[in-house]
Amino acid sequence: MSDRLLVLVRHGQSEWNLKNLFTGWKDPDLTEKGVAEAKDAGRKLKAQGLSFDIAFTSVLKRAQHTLDLMLAEIGQTGLATTKHLALNERDYGDLSGLNKDDARKKWGEDQVLIWRRSYDVPPPGGEGLKDTLARTLPYYVQEILPCVLRGERTLVAAHGNSLRALIMVLEKLSPENILKRELATGAPVIYRLNADATVASKLDLAE
Repeated sequence: MSDRLLVLVRHGQSEWNLKNLFTGWKDPDLTEKGVAEAKDAGRKLKAQGLSFDIAFTSVLKRAQHTLDLMLAEIGQTGLATTKHLALNERDYGDLSGLNKDDARKKWGEDQVLIWRRSYDVPPPGGEGLKDTLARTLPYYVQEILPCVLRGERTLVAAHGNSLRALIMVLEKLSPENILKRELATGAPVIYRLNADATVASKLDLAE
């Protein structure tokens, strides 16, 4: 029985998370707290006795930095890693770089809430969760899932919304339910999959 292991980790707190800014495809790095969260995630994975054969991350440095810090804690620096924009955070378009409170003043609280929490209503010039899923899911099916099913222990460090797209499929969540699903920064979610790619077990280290 091969260990079909898939671990998803949202990056640690970024400089723009701290400033309450819409980040999207902008590229701030981690805060000191984010660095600590990433290191802690690595220690939690090591405490579970986990090591990895391959890693995937986005092209944004907050996710890459989180991955590097986790691998250093596990003792696996230099692990084979693939970086791809399919795993990027959802693109917030015209909201990117704006303070969330300022955006509410400009467009109204209800409209901003719709953009943030609706499945298929994107902000101006940006992506909804449905759009994010449309680019993230094929990449998961074509590139990440085959590794897991071959028994390669796989670590994915990415973003709240790109990971939500994967979780929606893994946990068979509806568009309504995935919007309510919160992902803590720097908290690994450990899945073991069956041979048919369904979830055999799940352990959320944020809980």
